[in-house]
Amino acid sequence: MNMLRHQARELTQDIVSGIGDVKEGIDVVLAPPYTALDIVGGLIGDSRIMLAAQNVFWEDRGAFTGEISPAMLVDAGCKWVIIGHSERRGILGETDSVVRKKIKASLGDGLGVIVCVGETLKEREVGKTIKIVRSQIESALMDLELDDPLRFVIAYEPVWAIGTGKNATPEEAEYVHATIREITGSIFGQDSEHIRIIYGGSVNGDNIEELLHMDNIDGALIGGAGLDANSFVKIVKLAGDREKWN
Repeated sequence: MNMLRHQARELTQDIVSGIGDVKEGIDVVLAPPYTALDIVGGLIGDSRIMLAAQNVFWEDRGAFTGEISPAMLVDAGCKWVIIGHSERRGILGETDSVVRKKIKASLGDGLGVIVCVGETLKEREVGKTIKIVRSQIESALMDLELDDPLRFVIAYEPVWAIGTGKNATPEEAEYVHATIREITGSIFGQDSEHIRIIYGGSVNGDNIEELLHMDNIDGALIGGAGLDANSFVKIVKLAGDREKWN
């Protein structure tokens, strides 16, 4: 819940000019609040930067005052939507069942989905990280028909690392990502190889390169660092140079 419309305009202009032509193979997605979707969508235009929403409802229409449907997001120019972010789970009480309904509705209307999973600090301290992540993923993917795995992204965001300045080490994040890869493989078989697993937990320009060195970390869900154009552009450019590191 950041940025008034004029601020979103300025930030997006700086990001678009700073990134320039997005390198082939790198997907860049901006997810502003609903009130700035039109502003941001207009500025990214026909570039390879894509528009996303931060949330969605699971019905296409009806008496659901205050909610926004997948069809409305598509109509607004969105290609992606974030579902099940830890703040929606923790603050607003979204359950795994709600997350699953939102995923199915969004995929059905042609949106790409970024579904978030992750454990709290208390769960981490008692050794429940994998149990929690497995439960969230298996619930999210229950009875899910995945026509195009490239339109499905899983974001591992340890709740204790979001906005705290703390961060899982690359090795800790890689372990969880590798486990997620095993879980999706048991559900979707070879199709799971095309599901991208990204990391979100105080990612910035100083730690992105080390994180993306890991085999199973395919990208990042950027929070606070995305509110600064220079920081965000640095992250995107470092990601674009990934093949040079190996």
